[in-house]
Amino acid sequence: MKMEGVWIHRYRKQLVRSISGPFLENIVSHMRKVELLSRDEANQIQAAGLLSEKVRTVIDILAAKGTQGSESLQAFIETTNSQLYLLITLYDPMVQKHVEILQSRYGAWLELGLQPGRSSLESINNLLLVEGLSDLQQKEHDVMQVEATKGTGRHNARQLALDKLLLPLTRVSMPPRILLTVGVAGIGKSTLVRHFIHRWAKGEIYQDVSFVFPFTFWELNAYEKLSAERLVKLVFPHIAEMSHVFNGTTRVLLIFDGLDEFKWPLDFSDTVSCTDPKKEVPTDSLITNIIRGNLFPEASVWVTSRPTVAAQIPGGLVDRMTEIQGFGPKDIQDFLRQMFQEGDVASQVLSHLSSNKIFLVMSYVPCVCWIVASTLGYFIRNGSQDALPRTWTELYSYFFKMMVEGDSKDKEPLKIEQVSGSSRKLMGSLGRLAFYGLIKRKYTFYEQDMKAYGIDLPSLQGSLCSRILVKEDSPVCTVYYFAHLTLQEYLAATYYYTASKRAIFDLFTESGMSWPKIGFQNHFKNALQRSQQAEDGQLDIFVRFLSGLLSPQVIKPLSGLLLLARDEHNGYRGPAISLLQSSLSSGCTVSLRSVNVVHCLQELQHTELARTVEESLRNGNLAGKLNSVNCSVLAYLLQVSEECAEETNLSNCLNYSIVKSLLPQLLYCSNLRLENNNFKDDVMELLGSLLSAKDCHLQKISLAENAISNKGAKAISRSLMVNRTLTALDLRSNSIGPKGAKAMAEALKINQGLVFLSLQNNCIGDEGAKAIAEILQTNRKLLMILLQKNSIGAEGARRIADSLRKNRSLKELMLSGNQLGDKGASALAQALTENHSLVTLHLRSNSISNKGVTALTHALKHNRGLITLNLRENSIGVEGAKEIANALRENNTLKNLDLTANLLHDEGAKAIAAAVKVNCALLSLHLQWNFIKSKAAKALAQALQSNKTLQCLDLQENAIGDEGMVALAGALKTNNSLSKLYLQGVSMGRTGAIALADSLRTNQTLHTLDLRGNSIGMEGAKAMSNALKANTSLRILNLQENSLGMDGAIFIANALSGNHKLTHINLQGNRIGESGAKVISDAIKTNSPDCVVEI
Repeated sequence: MKMEGVWIHRYRKQLVRSISGPFLENIVSHMRKVELLSRDEANQIQAAGLLSEKVRTVIDILAAKGTQGSESLQAFIETTNSQLYLLITLYDPMVQKHVEILQSRYGAWLELGLQPGRSSLESINNLLLVEGLSDLQQKEHDVMQVEATKGTGRHNARQLALDKLLLPLTRVSMPPRILLTVGVAGIGKSTLVRHFIHRWAKGEIYQDVSFVFPFTFWELNAYEKLSAERLVKLVFPHIAEMSHVFNGTTRVLLIFDGLDEFKWPLDFSDTVSCTDPKKEVPTDSLITNIIRGNLFPEASVWVTSRPTVAAQIPGGLVDRMTEIQGFGPKDIQDFLRQMFQEGDVASQVLSHLSSNKIFLVMSYVPCVCWIVASTLGYFIRNGSQDALPRTWTELYSYFFKMMVEGDSKDKEPLKIEQVSGSSRKLMGSLGRLAFYGLIKRKYTFYEQDMKAYGIDLPSLQGSLCSRILVKEDSPVCTVYYFAHLTLQEYLAATYYYTASKRAIFDLFTESGMSWPKIGFQNHFKNALQRSQQAEDGQLDIFVRFLSGLLSPQVIKPLSGLLLLARDEHNGYRGPAISLLQSSLSSGCTVSLRSVNVVHCLQELQHTELARTVEESLRNGNLAGKLNSVNCSVLAYLLQVSEECAEETNLSNCLNYSIVKSLLPQLLYCSNLRLENNNFKDDVMELLGSLLSAKDCHLQKISLAENAISNKGAKAISRSLMVNRTLTALDLRSNSIGPKGAKAMAEALKINQGLVFLSLQNNCIGDEGAKAIAEILQTNRKLLMILLQKNSIGAEGARRIADSLRKNRSLKELMLSGNQLGDKGASALAQALTENHSLVTLHLRSNSISNKGVTALTHALKHNRGLITLNLRENSIGVEGAKEIANALRENNTLKNLDLTANLLHDEGAKAIAAAVKVNCALLSLHLQWNFIKSKAAKALAQALQSNKTLQCLDLQENAIGDEGMVALAGALKTNNSLSKLYLQGVSMGRTGAIALADSLRTNQTLHTLDLRGNSIGMEGAKAMSNALKANTSLRILNLQENSLGMDGAIFIANALSGNHKLTHINLQGNRIGESGAKVISDAIKTNSPDCVVEI
C-alpha cells in the first residue's frame, strides 16, 4: 500500500544517505521519461555539485510537484531496487541509531585531536595497493623495516583512495570481501579506521554500506569464548535484530583493528569450522571462521595489523592488501610548520633531521616524527641548539626529561629535582610493566595489569603519563598502551639497566627462578644473547636503548630520573663495547641481528669501526678488508647511510658467502657496482632472487668483468621478467654467449623497465645479435644497447637493421669492435633511411671501407635523427671521405662525427673541410691519425673562417707542421665558435707556437688547448706566456713533452700571475728536473692557487 504524499518528506534524510550516484542517474532518466522532470530541471540537478546536493535537489523538485512526484519516486525505488526500499523504510531507523552511537564514540576523538604525529589526515586518505608482504615485513621489527627501506615505503605501488577501498578495481572484477591493511607501529592504523568511520557516518563515503561494525582486538582479549551474535551485541547492544542486519539484504562491513594486539595467534590450519552465529567458540576460532566466510559470509571484513603479525592470515584468503603510507619529505615539513608556530624553530628542527639521517628516516612514522620534533623543539626553545641529540637513546632521554619538567611555553617548567622522587618511582613501575610486557609480546595493558605492577591509576593523570600512555575506553573494557612501541622499549631498557645492578637472578624470568646472574655485565650479556636468538628482532631496539644508556651523553638528561653514578657508569661502557665487538667476530655470516649490534655500538657512541669502513667504501678500496666484523658494519652502513646506498661500489671485494649475507641490505641500494669480483653463476642465482623480490629498490647494477656464463645470464633474465625497478644492467666483459643473449632477449620481451643494457665483450656472435634484434621488434623501453666486441658479423647486423626499421624507441646503439664489414654497414644504412629515432651509432673498428661508408652517407642524406656517428679505426679512404663530404652538405642533424684512424690523407680531409664551410650542424669533428698534412690543415683553416658552429676539432697525430699550424692560428683570430682544439703530435715547432700564441691574444672562445708531444721549445713557451697574460677564455692547457726546459716553464709560471683564467695546466715531460718542478709548482700555486698543476 502506497503511503500518502508525505512519503518523500518523511524519508528525506534516508534518501539523501542511501541513493548512490548510478541509481540517481536512473531516477533522473525515469522521471524525464514520465515527464516529471524537464530538461532544465535535469540540468539543475547535474549542476548541484556533491552527490548529496544532487539528491536533495531531486527531492525538492519532486516534492514541489505534490503527491504525484512523491508517489512516483516511491514506486520507482520499490520496483527497481527492493533492497534499497527496505533499507530506507525498515532498516534506516536502526542505521540512524547505529550512526549516532559511532559518532558519539569517535566524534569526541576527532574533536580532541589526532594521535601524536597525525596533525593532518590527508596522508591517510590514500593507501598503497600491494601484492603481499615482503620477507622483511614478515620477519623483522618495525623499526628495522623502516630503516632498511630508508623511510621510502613500497616502490611502484599503486595508490588507492580510501573511498575506493571496498570497490572493484575493474568493471569485471568483484568487490573484495577480505581486506588487510598493514602498517608499522605508530603509522596510523587506528587513526585510519577512525577516520574511515567518521567519513562514513557523515555520509561522505560508501553510502551503500548500511552498517559498519568496528572492533578492536584488545577488546576481544577479554573473552575466552564468543559467538558471532554475542560479539556484535557486546559492543553494539542497540542492534536488536541480528537477522535483519546479516541476512544479505544490507551491505555490512566488519572492522577488526590491531591484530598485533590479539593475545592468541590465528591458526587457519587447525580451526574447527563453525557456521552457527549463535554457537560459542574460542575467540581466535571465531575470527578465523569470520575471515574464512563460515560466519557472516555476506559481510566485508577489514583487518588492520603490524606487518609481522599480518602474515598469520594466509595470502590466499586476502582479496585486497593495502599499506599505510608514512610521511614523505613534504609531509614532514608540513607537520613541523603546523607543530611550531615559530618558523625558525621548524627550520632548525628540519635542518637537524636532514643532517642526521637516522632521525629523518624514522620520521616516516608520524608518531616518531612527533617524538623527535617535540624533543628537538624543546632543545631549541631552551637555547641548547648547539648540543642537539645525535643518537636515539640521547633523544628519548631528553624526551622523558621534557615530559617530566613540562614543555609548556606559558608557564615556568618544573625543575627535575622538584619532581624526581615521584617521577623516578613512576618510571620504575612503568619500566617494569614495559619490560615484562615486551618479553611477553604484550603491548596493551588492562587495569589489573597496571595494579599488578604497582602503578597507581590516579597517578597516571600527570604530564609524564598523559603523553606517554594512551587510555582507551570501550563498552567492554578500559585499556592502556604506550603512545609508541619505542617508548615501551626505551622504558623497558631503563628498568633493565637499573634492576640489573642489584639483581641476582635472570631478569627475563619474571618468577625469579633461574641460575644466579650477578653484576651488570652478566645481565647485559644475557640481554644481548637473547636479542640475537630472537629471529624476528623483537628485542633489537630494547638492546639498542640498553647500550645507549651506557653513553656518557645520557647522564645529564637522566640524572634524577635514574640512579646514575658517573664512575660506575663509565666502568660499564668499556666491557660492553668489548662484548659487542666480540659478538660480531664470533659470527661467520651477516644477519640483521649483527647489524643491530653495530647500531648498539653507535648508540654507545663508539663510532671508529663505522668510520673506517665508510671511508673504505667511499674510496672503493674494500678489497681484502671484509672480515665478519667489517661485513656487519658494511651492512649497517648500507642500511642507514643514504649516500652509501645511493652509490654502492663493491667491486673487487666480494665472494658468494658475503653476497649471500648482504642480500637484505643490497635490496635497498639504488646504484650497485659489483665489478671484477670473479662472480660465477651461483652468485647470479642470489642476485636473481634479489631482483625478483617485491621490495627491490635497485635501479642500476653493474656486473662487468666477472665470470658469468649463459647459466648466470638465465638466472638474471628470469628475475627481469618480474622486476619493475631496474633501469640499467651492465654485463660487459663476461661470457654469456649466444644462449645468454637469447635468455636476456626473452626476458626483455616482457620487462618494460630496463632502458640501458650492456652486453659488451660477451662473445654473443650473430646468434646473440639475432636475439637482440628480436628484443627491438617488441620492446619499447630500451634506449641504449651496448654490443661492442661481440664477434657480430654481417648477418647479425642485418637482423638488427631489420628491427631498427620498426623500432622507434632505441636512442643509442654501440656496435664497435665487431666484424660488420661493408655488408653490415650497408644493412644498417638501409635502416637509417627509415629510422629517424636513433641518435647515436658507434661502428668503430668494423672493417668498413669506402663501399660501406658510401651506403652510410647515402642514408645520412635522408636521415633526420642521427646526431653522433663514430667510424673510428675503419678503412675509409679518399673516395669514402668525399662521399662523407657530400652527405655533410645536405645533412643538417649530425652533430658529432669521428673519423679517427682512417685513411683520409690530404685529399679526403680537404673534401671534408669544404663541406664544413657550408655545414651548420656539426659540433665536433675528429680527424686524428689520418695522414693529414699542411694542405688539408690550410683547407680546414679556411673552413673555420666561415663556419660558425663547430666547437671541437681534433687533429692529433697528423703531421700538419708549422705551415699548417700558422694557417689554423690565422683562422682562430676570427673564429668565434671553436672551444676545444686537440693538436697533440702535429709536428708543431717554434714558428707554429708563436703564431698560435699570437691568435690567443684575440681569440675569446677557446676553452681547451692540447699541444702535447710537439716541440715549441723555450721561445714557443715565451710566446704562449705572453698570450696567457691577455687571454681570458682558456681554462685547460696541455704543454706536456714540448722541450720547454726550465726557462720555458718559468715563462709559463710567471704568466700565471697575470689576467689568466686557467684551471688546469700540464707541464710534465719537459726536462725541468725535480727541484725545478718544485720551484715552478710553488710559483704557480702562489700566483694561482685555484689552478691544478701537473709537473
